[in-house]
Amino acid sequence: MRICVLVNSGGGAVAKLGGPDAARERLSAAMERLQPIVGDLVLASGADFAACARRACDAAKRGDYDAIVAAGGDGSIGTVAALLADTGIPLGVLPLGTLNHFARDLGIPIDVEGALAAVAAGAIARVDLAEVNGRIFVNNSSIGIYPDMVVEREVRFAGRSKLIGTPLAFLRALWRFPRRRLRIVAAGRAAVHRTPCLFVGNNEYQLDLLRMGKRPRLDGGDLCVYVAQAMSRWGMFWLALRTALGGPAATPDLEMLRTPSLEVLSRRRRLRVSLDGEIARLRPPLRYRSRRAALLVFAPPPEADRTTDTESA
Repeated sequence: MRICVLVNSGGGAVAKLGGPDAARERLSAAMERLQPIVGDLVLASGADFAACARRACDAAKRGDYDAIVAAGGDGSIGTVAALLADTGIPLGVLPLGTLNHFARDLGIPIDVEGALAAVAAGAIARVDLAEVNGRIFVNNSSIGIYPDMVVEREVRFAGRSKLIGTPLAFLRALWRFPRRRLRIVAAGRAAVHRTPCLFVGNNEYQLDLLRMGKRPRLDGGDLCVYVAQAMSRWGMFWLALRTALGGPAATPDLEMLRTPSLEVLSRRRRLRVSLDGEIARLRPPLRYRSRRAALLVFAPPPEADRTTDTESA
């Protein structure tokens, strides 16, 4: 199998591996140990990463590569996933971000060697993607307090780790407390909300304490939409706390629906929207939809499938 490994050398991804030289050495050694994998290793950052990803995916479409492997955070992985959508070319994931939601939900090992071994094993899953106005995301998109928090973190707390900068930025965003008047059209119904947070997930997110933020499946074909009802900033704080402690049943201020598509309208000329942690300013209406089974990805089979296979053997 011939692959191209694309590494986002910006941010903290390569720093986790000890810098560019150490990253190149470690990844090259891991690839050599995992025959019959052969391929190229490309390190790039910023706009160069997107350009390199496009060139690599074009080469895969010509038959030069059997698969593309993306190494970085969820934003970098989403960039490559968007290029591979509906191509039939599988994506490998090397999780080098802070949270690595996509890799964790797929059951991919968090260490580089384990993630590459999952590629070499060759087990492929077909999963959903989601998009808004043509922009693809693998995890979630939101409007309101979260994108404002990201901007606060990048502007006011640049240079600090996310573990420190994120709670500080959240408190600043909570104090400003953005509320958007949004008209949401889904499942043949329309409703107007004045909300501090609209969250759209690629498949359902769990909200109970032990499984907070996890998705049991990535192939359900639905968007999971949460709308926080109008409230004070302290109401929003307690909503977040109640959600973590009690799950959806304990959160009457949080409206939830599942739908394959929805439309979000606003009087604003542009809305600040997060896409897998990256921020964009998009012009309403925002048209969200699930792209069912649009991506092939290397991932270990679910635990139940592995157990069944072992018992059969």
